[in-house]
Amino acid sequence: MTGFGDASGSHEGSVYSVEVRSVNNKYLKTTVRVPERLQSLEPELEQMIRSKVSRGSVVITVGVSEQNEKAAFTINQGALSSYATQIAAVKGCEVGDVHVEQLVNLPGVLLPPGDEESRLQHARSALKPLVELAMEHLVSMRTREGSALKSDLASHLEFIDVRLKQITEIAPTVAVDYEKRLKTRMDSMMSEFDVQADQAEIIREVAVYAEKTDIAEEIARLGEHLVHFNELLENTDDRPMGRTMDFLSQELLREANTIASKSPDATMSRLIVEIKGAIDRIKEQVQNAE
Repeated sequence: MTGFGDASGSHEGSVYSVEVRSVNNKYLKTTVRVPERLQSLEPELEQMIRSKVSRGSVVITVGVSEQNEKAAFTINQGALSSYATQIAAVKGCEVGDVHVEQLVNLPGVLLPPGDEESRLQHARSALKPLVELAMEHLVSMRTREGSALKSDLASHLEFIDVRLKQITEIAPTVAVDYEKRLKTRMDSMMSEFDVQADQAEIIREVAVYAEKTDIAEEIARLGEHLVHFNELLENTDDRPMGRTMDFLSQELLREANTIASKSPDATMSRLIVEIKGAIDRIKEQVQNAE
């Protein structure tokens, strides 16, 4: 599901910003983007995301701006002096020919400000409430989208239920209509030869046909899946249900395909095609549900 959340704040002279974005994904995929010096916090931030969402591609971006003197790197004078001595020792080279910015960019000349563990602890203290706030905004937006998705899924389920009831009414007449057509054809053929049709043979033929076209079990299972789906939509706890809906939509399509393969009646065939179309739309939509 799509969503966005952000938060920012200052802590001990540093300004922190957090942005969280999510787009649709069948599974949960997280990407954490933080400044290089805070990379050790990535697992903690990822865990905070996973505690709030279970599906979607989620990207969290952290920015840090340090605005006090503690942000300044320290010049390692010993390393700088060593580099200068070595450069001066190179034949035909003067230290004055080398710019200062070139020297300070040499390995080991600039040392990170302050104690690294202390800096991480400060960043952790500042980022945790900001990430929680940004995730709240993200979840709130996803919840609003989920409400619209719930209404859309409910309308598709109602559409299927109406067509299924129509099929249930038509199904018992299929064998009866076949028996009438069979008797008519046999009576017409037998009259040409002045013989009587074997009623027992007609009954056996109709029984075989009725068995091949019996969809009572499929109708019952499809109806049960609709009930289960509606129960999931009305569920009020916080457990994820998107994958369960995904599985149920596959089962809905399985039963609909079986009914289609057993339905010789034109009206039933039209209704089951409409049902399969609604199920396809459900299968697309549940990919966005958490």
